[in-house]
Amino acid sequence: MTDQAAEPGPAGLSKIDITRPHSARIWNYLLGGKDNYEVDRAAGDRIVALAPGMVDITRHSRAFIGRVVRHLAGTAGIRQFLDIGTGLPTVDNTHEIAQRVAPDCRIVYVDNDPLVLVHARALLTSTPEGACDYLEADARDPEKILRAAAATLDFSRPVGLMLMGILGLVSDYDEARGIVDHLLAALPAGSYLALNDGTDTDPAYVEAIRRYNAGTRAVPYTPRSPEQIEGYFRGLDLLEPGIVSCSQWRLEIAPFGTPQEVACYGGVGRKP
Repeated sequence: MTDQAAEPGPAGLSKIDITRPHSARIWNYLLGGKDNYEVDRAAGDRIVALAPGMVDITRHSRAFIGRVVRHLAGTAGIRQFLDIGTGLPTVDNTHEIAQRVAPDCRIVYVDNDPLVLVHARALLTSTPEGACDYLEADARDPEKILRAAAATLDFSRPVGLMLMGILGLVSDYDEARGIVDHLLAALPAGSYLALNDGTDTDPAYVEAIRRYNAGTRAVPYTPRSPEQIEGYFRGLDLLEPGIVSCSQWRLEIAPFGTPQEVACYGGVGRKP
């Protein structure tokens, strides 16, 4: 994540800043998790009061990740994942889904919230055949991420790069696109980019985020247009159905009909 923590401390614990909300902890709260603080719950409640659809966004975004990882580890045969902006562990994390398909998958998680890393090291345990590693780093420093991830991932082989809900925390679009380009440049042909982010397609959501940004000391979030999200995939071969609402991407069995669109769009692209 790009949210900043407090000053360093022993074992990373004293770095956890509970005086201002953090995106990973707010997301955890909206998903019904318990790894958050009062400041995060208050921020989440303010967002939901203005945009009740925010809960649907979190849930469909999470389901999108599951479908993406199953496709990459299954049909696409990807055995390495670099998951930047991990968020707090929940049910069916990236490595659990991937290693269920292929136990030898190797995953590197990256986040800059010490609470995320503490929980990740305790809960995100790999299969014996595969590997999991955890990096404390900021998405704005892709070179640091690549150097550290190389201890676990082989960058001569295809990698699934995952940037889920993270680039909206980089307010300058050109900088955000530069981060994606830097990371993709280090990956070989046959690698994939999987990405989603909040969009400007729902006025209530946009207004909720505007008020959230104005009323907290957290790092501001910037919803983007679907066209801007598609811009992250320039030079890649976009998989069908392209850039769509997360709730619509490659739906699996939907016994209650097709879910409504949510203000979070994403897609998957392959590096030729």
